[in-house]
Amino acid sequence: MPDVRIANAAAIAMCNAAVDLIDGGAGAGLLRIYDGARPADPDVAVGAQVLLAELTMSDPAFGNAVDANPGGQATANAITADGSANASGTATWCRIVDSNGVAILDGDVGATASGAFLELNTTAITAGQNVSVSSMTLTQPES
Repeated sequence: MPDVRIANAAAIAMCNAAVDLIDGGAGAGLLRIYDGARPADPDVAVGAQVLLAELTMSDPAFGNAVDANPGGQATANAITADGSANASGTATWCRIVDSNGVAILDGDVGATASGAFLELNTTAITAGQNVSVSSMTLTQPES
């Protein structure tokens, strides 16, 4: 496998480019939380996985990336809670889509302090419960 390393400025620019895609379309992007196995990448359609909750991102979804030394890191702006979860299940992964439903990125989901991309107080979601996210960051490493 090739060994490529990018400059810190490039990592910041790449992080900004990724999160800017979430703002595509006329409205805010969405954070969708699923159970089951995560697809290979965001270009693969969701299959039998169950949509547990859908939260609305701000528009713009993220602030400008900053130097994460090394790399670039963008922090999500406010995310509106889902006041009534769609279904019951164990949250294992999430997908962020733009307002047109175009998949931008997928991430793992875990409990607080798990080190997952999206950390929830609990991964056990019950239909009808409130689901909220207090913070989310995306990091683009330099290598």
